[in-house]
Amino acid sequence: MTSSFLRITTLAAGIALGSSACAAPSQWSHEDPDGWGSAHPDFALCKAGLMQSPIDLYAANAVGDLEFSVDWQAGTTTLRDLGKTLQADFPPGSYMTSGGTVFRLVQVHFHTPSEHTFSGEPVPLVAHFVHATDAGELGVLGVLFEAGESNPGLGVLVDALGDVEKAGEGIRLQLDPNDMLPDELEIYRYMGSLTTPPCSQDVHWHVAETIVDASAEQIAAFEERMGMNARPTLPLNGRLLVAPD
Repeated sequence: MTSSFLRITTLAAGIALGSSACAAPSQWSHEDPDGWGSAHPDFALCKAGLMQSPIDLYAANAVGDLEFSVDWQAGTTTLRDLGKTLQADFPPGSYMTSGGTVFRLVQVHFHTPSEHTFSGEPVPLVAHFVHATDAGELGVLGVLFEAGESNPGLGVLVDALGDVEKAGEGIRLQLDPNDMLPDELEIYRYMGSLTTPPCSQDVHWHVAETIVDASAEQIAAFEERMGMNARPTLPLNGRLLVAPD
């Protein structure tokens, strides 16, 4: 593992919980998102920021054929229960390219229901695939799931949940992240923020247009383990939100 990847992992591993050096995750909860901005000085952007996520995707104000691709590899991941979400950490070797910028895949974590919405409506489950560049830029790909056929990638994670302890070191397992992607990967694209404290901005957001099937049992397993852990949508505030052509 290279030193640059270690720096990326340190930078991005806390995204699921929005952790900071001086603020513990216990200082905020999904039951009171309006209170995040006053819960700690480091969380001020949660209230004052004008580029916050999530948003409603039907507020798109542009259409474009965006340069976007993923090159993900199957490998050994570490699945952990962080209390507020489930997270799988990836080894080096998987990438996302957006507008010519290459991001390395660091981790995936989950929210129930989805945080981004369509005309105010969420879907039952979303996976946020977190990436980072060598320079520290963050890029996220959100993949949405609704009840349908069983999903093989989610199935690997659900089957392992019985062996994962809350706040534990996690367990290692073989996972192919491609199993959680839609067959056609068209995306919404905008600049936003982390969806948990400290709500840091300048995150390159991508959300897949096509919703992927997951079995009702798989969705229920995530809901039961994590509970409601989705932030409500925030105003677009004049940002460019590009929908797929």
